[in-house]
Amino acid sequence: MDQRLQMFRELTEAPGAPGREGAVRRIMRGYVEPYADEILHDNLGSLIAKKTGIADGPKIAIAGHLDEVAFMVTQITEDGYIKFQPLGGWWAHVVLAQRVQIQTKDGFVDGVIGSVPPHLMTLEARRKMVEVKDMFIDVGAFNKKEAEEFGIRPGDAIIPVCPFTVMKNPKLLMAKAWDNRMGCAVVVDALKQLQTEQHPNTVYGIATVMEEVGTRGAGTAARLIQPDIAFAIDVGIAGDTPGINRNQANTKMGGGPELCLYDARMIAHQGLLQLVMDTAVEEGIPYQLTTIPGGGTDAGPMHTTGNGVPSLAISVPARYIHSHASIIHYDDYENLVKLIVAVLNRLDRETVEKLRTYE
Repeated sequence: MDQRLQMFRELTEAPGAPGREGAVRRIMRGYVEPYADEILHDNLGSLIAKKTGIADGPKIAIAGHLDEVAFMVTQITEDGYIKFQPLGGWWAHVVLAQRVQIQTKDGFVDGVIGSVPPHLMTLEARRKMVEVKDMFIDVGAFNKKEAEEFGIRPGDAIIPVCPFTVMKNPKLLMAKAWDNRMGCAVVVDALKQLQTEQHPNTVYGIATVMEEVGTRGAGTAARLIQPDIAFAIDVGIAGDTPGINRNQANTKMGGGPELCLYDARMIAHQGLLQLVMDTAVEEGIPYQLTTIPGGGTDAGPMHTTGNGVPSLAISVPARYIHSHASIIHYDDYENLVKLIVAVLNRLDRETVEKLRTYE
């Protein structure tokens, strides 16, 4: 396995529930530290890798988030079953009958998510979605005491299980937590490529915490570094699966990075958007335009930091996000890295000042 695929494997397979990002943060630091002049942290645990090109140049932030959608133990029943709550946006349809691991202080405990079987339901009940509150996790314990002896406690994180997989078409990569270890990997590869270039700015490669529960780490990290320009690197929604029409999602895997025009937290900065589109054309990099009215990214809190920060969310199309297994296209990832590096090399002081001037 080549070095990049190994990085993908380590990042995606690591546990990183919101507020429990320590394991993936250590992996991320190991990969990004060789390319950084300095490693910083905010007080919530976001990792910030500083790479100086021109010391008095503008400060540019590129951010992916460490955390993934996960769950938390809320209760152990007298019969030894685990009740839980979502951490992040889960659709109940994709939760039932899935394998999970409970992250205890003593290690991981395997389990499977269950509910009342359909064989015992009325026909009317079968037609309804089983709600998460009516589900439980079976860890093989026969009573509460035994589950506690396994090391399970309320507050423990619960992580989806899905090994990193190169699919039969090797351009397609399946894993848990592409949302958003993909963005973390982009930060690593972008800073790596900048090692050989005299970029006209200082780049802050950020791996934020708790994005899935309110984009919390992006706000604290941005307040720490006070960037002049910010990019959120994330995954978007691929509209190339059955049942999705072009009016709902018009992007596809393999079609290039997505530039987000609008989401529930931010409208793209028009000058920065145009700069990125012009750069893509000049560099021969394909791109797609998207809107996501029902979600947001780390660009939301970053663009309202201080007096305001021109910002843009750039993503790769992904299938089945916020589930146990999602898929991305390798070419989209590679083109996103090329695009962000090309844009970083164009963001000198004069260009940034123009972006922040309004008439």
